[in-house]
Amino acid sequence: MASTSLDEEKPPLDKQPFDTTSEELSPSPLKPKGFLATLRHYESTLDRFLGVEAHAISRKRSEDRDPAFRKWHNQAVMFLLWMSSTLNLSCFTTGFLGWEFGLDLRRSIVLIVFGTFCGASVTGWCATMGPGTGLRQVSISRYSIGWWPAKVIAVLNVIEQVGWSSVGCITGGAALSAVSDGRVGTEVGVVIAAVLGFVISFIGLRAVFQYEKFAGLVLAVVFIVMYGETAKFADYGTPTELKGATLSGTALTLFAVVYGSSASWCSIVADYYVEYPVNTSKFKVWILTTMGICLPTCFGMCLGAIVASSLNNNAAWAAVYSAGGTATLIKTILHPHGFADFLLVLLALSGIAMNGVALYSAGLSIQQFARPLAVVPRFVWTSLMFVAVILLALVGRDKLLTFLQNFLSLLGYWNTSFFVILACEHYLFRGGLAGRYEGYDLEAWNTPALMPVGWAGGWAFAAGIAGCVLGMSETWYVGVLARKIGDPASGGDIGNELAFLFTLVVFVPARWLEYRSVGR
Repeated sequence: MASTSLDEEKPPLDKQPFDTTSEELSPSPLKPKGFLATLRHYESTLDRFLGVEAHAISRKRSEDRDPAFRKWHNQAVMFLLWMSSTLNLSCFTTGFLGWEFGLDLRRSIVLIVFGTFCGASVTGWCATMGPGTGLRQVSISRYSIGWWPAKVIAVLNVIEQVGWSSVGCITGGAALSAVSDGRVGTEVGVVIAAVLGFVISFIGLRAVFQYEKFAGLVLAVVFIVMYGETAKFADYGTPTELKGATLSGTALTLFAVVYGSSASWCSIVADYYVEYPVNTSKFKVWILTTMGICLPTCFGMCLGAIVASSLNNNAAWAAVYSAGGTATLIKTILHPHGFADFLLVLLALSGIAMNGVALYSAGLSIQQFARPLAVVPRFVWTSLMFVAVILLALVGRDKLLTFLQNFLSLLGYWNTSFFVILACEHYLFRGGLAGRYEGYDLEAWNTPALMPVGWAGGWAFAAGIAGCVLGMSETWYVGVLARKIGDPASGGDIGNELAFLFTLVVFVPARWLEYRSVGR
């Protein structure tokens, strides 16, 4: 396979007929001509005055990276970024699902911890590819899944990030409505939460990093206060009424939801590591990213599970939850009244970090779908995604837990296949065991003729989807194999396990044949 040094000089443009280079994606200093040129001129102006990111999806070569990312406080962002993005009201609400499924508190906590760690580890591994390549995650996937199937990943990424942002807006809007005792409608709260997240994502990576450095620390204090106020009401004694295979199936379904919540970041995680030095320790990247997702997610979800269990013995709280949802329940439990309102405002703002990350990566994914779309400034796509988020959040605001169960499970399925393909390609076909990227022609990242055709990646990804269909357990569909675990009406979700197995079995031999026949 072709090999390119990480610090090799860029070949002449006439040797890259298919390459949309960073120069081509950068605004021209000349007077703009045409609509797109005018947009890029405005983007350049915004970059100079507000720091709006204008280099789009171009590869970040080692000599072009910001030296500030060598400093420890910016390296710590690998933890703080995901802490801020995951420790929020949406995470807390997801913790209620175990109770909703009929599981007891002890089982819910074990499943939350184990499922979160597995999903976060997948994302942490994908993060290690960012500093070494200087590429965004979808661009990295072109080397394994192939040029054309990577476009499918870009589309799924957009859907995923719009969904995540919608979840953040729904929970934030509900909290703002609860604070105002209903005077601010949920619809208005959704719009406010969306606008705040949009501002962060509009500016770009610089603003995302600066906000995420501190937001998670503030929210950690809020959650600690909530633990102090609510942990004493936890119900550890009431056993679940589920038995046998039905209990196992329900546990598998909760695991799928929690796993999907953490694994879903793996298709965008490298987007935030392109500025870090090439020689950044892979273990450091993995451990900081994995723990940055795992610890805060467990912290928030376990709190949600504890509060949910308390409803078993408190009819008044159960009635409040049934009528007003998690935000109103928080306001009822915490005291004094003014302090509860203050915490709810902070929790409503907790979705900003997740919205900022999701909208930022959604814009990048659109640019990676097709090269002509990369010419359109990122802030234009981010603005369009912002509109889509508001519409989706307004539609789904009244059925949050159902939305979470289905949405998070679906994320885990395809991200599992995505991870398997990237990992197999890296270790089996690109010499990744040596810890370097000599097996990747990094200058060819945007050249279709030098990328894998995608037969192996496409078939393997399709096989993974087929596996998840057989094993999924959703409110609208239960797979053939999932129905055989416990109650046929709900089954047990083994979609991720089957997606992993089917993808692995198909990709390895198919990729070997593709390489032997095509040579790339």
